[in-house]
Amino acid sequence: MKKKIVLPVLVILIALLAPVVVMATPGDLPGVNDVPLDGGLSVLLAAGVGYGIKKVRDGRKEKKQADI
Repeated sequence: MKKKIVLPVLVILIALLAPVVVMATPGDLPGVNDVPLDGGLSVLLAAGVGYGIKKVRDGRKEKKQADI
């Protein structure tokens, strides 16, 4: 019973504390260069989608072979 409670409590604590930890700096600070996240982030997103599709197809193929 204790193990069933620990994970949800941990998830709730992380969800409540995450906004405090990841607060952004206010406004534009002089001498600070902005970092573009567009190029690399879109490549990582595309790779993740491709990997997910591959895993789904492999899972369906394996299930189909197990049914035979």
